[in-house]
Parts: sequence; structure tokens; C-alpha cells
Amino acid sequence: MKNWLTIMTASALSLAVHAKDVAIVGATVHTMGPQGSLENATVVMRDGKILSVGQQAAPAGAEIIDASGKVVTPGLMGAYTSLGLVEVGLSAGTVDATVDATPLTTAGAALDVQYAINPDSSLIAVSRIEGVTSAATGLSRTQQLFNGQGALISLGDDASPVLKPRAFVRLAVDNDGADSNGGSRVALWGLLEQAFAEASDPAVGRLTATSEWHGWTTKADVKVIKQLLNGDIPLLIEAKRAADIRQVLALKARHPGLDITLLEATEGWRVAQALAAADIAVILDPERNLPYAFDQLGATLHNAARLHAAGVDVAIGMNTHNIRLAKQHAGNAVANGLPWEAGLAALTRVPARIYGVDDQLGTLEAGKRADVVIWSGDPLEVTHNAEQVFINGQAMSMESRQTRLRDRYLKLANGAGAATSHYVRP
Repeated sequence: MKNWLTIMTASALSLAVHAKDVAIVGATVHTMGPQGSLENATVVMRDGKILSVGQQAAPAGAEIIDASGKVVTPGLMGAYTSLGLVEVGLSAGTVDATVDATPLTTAGAALDVQYAINPDSSLIAVSRIEGVTSAATGLSRTQQLFNGQGALISLGDDASPVLKPRAFVRLAVDNDGADSNGGSRVALWGLLEQAFAEASDPAVGRLTATSEWHGWTTKADVKVIKQLLNGDIPLLIEAKRAADIRQVLALKARHPGLDITLLEATEGWRVAQALAAADIAVILDPERNLPYAFDQLGATLHNAARLHAAGVDVAIGMNTHNIRLAKQHAGNAVANGLPWEAGLAALTRVPARIYGVDDQLGTLEAGKRADVVIWSGDPLEVTHNAEQVFINGQAMSMESRQTRLRDRYLKLANGAGAATSHYVRP
């Protein structure tokens, strides 16, 4: 395997220099698109795009990667993370995933994470070698109504990783959201309706830097909130208990222009039919199976399966440091009733659709971005792993800070040196 992988990586890297086609041949390809799954198939990449997917021969002159016995899928998408914004959450230094009070905003909507993303974060490589090629990243805390505008980023070696700025705005209406906004849902929902009422004022469309504005929200906030009401930016609403989810459904009925996706939805299975009827997708952690708080007493491992059975689009995500485990969590959801194809779609096609980038990401189709992963076997099985990741058609190094530390201490265990003999650069 080492020789095969070394040859494959070197071959693909040489492609970047000579600009030849590269063809992955002989694999089982799960396109996640109209072609479905193909045996003994060929995926051809050119100039960062998918040129073709099918069972035809590779083009003449193409660099060949023999993936016989392997599995090929689209790159996985981290459906909700803070990648690039946080390295150590409890660090004494600056953590860009959290924001303190600032004159820019009273509601949190004006905060834009694209300016803070660090493409050199060690967590990006940690996630990438597990098959994650792109991610939605956003703030984890503002102590205000909204948690800012998140971005969609590439996990490739790119100094400018933002694929889509202002890709979503997050709002929490669960216990944490209530605690940050008056200590009660009474205050939280009142603030939300006030913000929406202000954004509906016809004067918002005429606001300039020098215009007078006497709303509770700032001028920077209200312009973003108006975009939410128009459906121009998706609104991710974190809600766990069924009662809160019903309030979200009522919000959608009052403001039908909102493009809402639920985060967590721990008790979503209790209102699954209503979510499907309202065309509200969910991004959940399928491992929620214990009543950690009073707003998730109905947690169950069958949540994903029940939501899917009702016709709800299900994506799977978890916090930044564990997004590398997304495929394992999807596998556990499959073990608890979610169909296998839906499990892989929850990591590829569905999040791409949620963020409005399904014309470029989420499936392997001609013309789409060449984010491709070669797996040793079933990607939803913990015994299999990503053997090579391509982002924008380029072969990525399959090394991270974790693998370097692993290799360092494996050598020490074999008596190859002392613990203080080498410094491992992060």
C-alpha cells in the first residue's frame, strides 16, 4: 500500500506541473448524483474540474491512478464547524470563534467570519486526511441574538480558502440561546421579532453610512437581517426540543421567505412530518442519545433514520475538533436505521444543497469541482480510511500534526531516540 500510495501521490502532483488529465480507474465510484454507484469506473479530472465519470477507458495521455478494489466518493463537507477560527478553545490568546461586545452590532448579524479564517490551522490538515475537503465555518459564541455570518471554506492548500462568504447566519433558540438573550425564551423570541420588524421597514433599503437609524439593531445588522427575510442568506437555527422546533415552524409560517435549516434537532423525530412539509433540512449530531439537558430529553440514536423516513434532508456534523469523525457518526446512524446512501449523502450532497453550492460540490459530475477521495473501502466503516484526497484536482499531503506525532512516538517506542531529541513543527 505504501508503494502504491507514494506512486499515486507523486503522479498526481506531477500533473499539477504538466497540466495533464488524471484518471482514477478501476474503483467503485459512488457519484452521489444521477449516475448513482458505478463498478470498475473511471473518474477523469482536468484543471481542477471533473471531466467525466463513467465506465469508459481513460483518455489517451492521461496520468493513470489504479484504484482497483478501492472506493471513490466526492469529498466530504463539514456541515457545521469553526475550522480556521479556533485552534485551542480554552487558549489564553485570541480565539476568533468567539466575539465580545463591539459597537458594530447589537444583534450579532453584522459579524462576518471571512476576515478571520486561518488556512494554516493544524485542524484543517487533521480534518482533510479523513476525507473532509470543504466545511461551513462559523462563530460559536457572540452572547447576542445571532452568531454572525459564516463562510464555506476549502480545506486545500490555498492562501485564500473562502469558497463562499456570507454563506449562512446562525441563531440559537435552545437553552444556550435563551441564556444569552435575557435568560428566557420570552426575551429571545421578542428580540427576534423586533429585529425582523425593523428589517421589514422600507427605509432599510435606502440606508447609507450617514442615514439616521433609530432601531434596536445597528444599520450593519439590519441590512443582513433583511437578506435573511428575503432568503438571500440561509438561516441556521439551533433548536433541540420539540417545543422549540415547533416555534421555528411557526416562524417559517410567519416569514415564508426565510431559508431555514435546523441545527441539532435532537427531538426532531417528534415533529419530522411537519419539518418535511415545511421543507426544512437538518444538520444533526446523530450520537445524541442521552438527556444531557432538559431541552433534549427525547434524544435517540434513531433520530436520523426517523427524520429521513419522513422525507427530511439530513446532514451530519459535529464540533470543529471532531469533524474528522463525521463518517464514523454517519456509519452509526446507518447502524441505527438510516439507509447507507442517505448516510453518505448526509456528508456530501445534502450539505452542498443546504449552502447553495450543489452546482459545484457534493457529487461527482462533469463540470463540478474535483474534490475527490479514494478510500480503502466503505467510507462509513471505521476499519477503512481515506488513502488519497484531491481538492480542486490537486493531490493533498496525507500528513497532519497528529500523524507526525504518531510517527514520532512510534519511533520512540521502538528505541529510535529520546523524547527530547526532535522538535515536531506543528
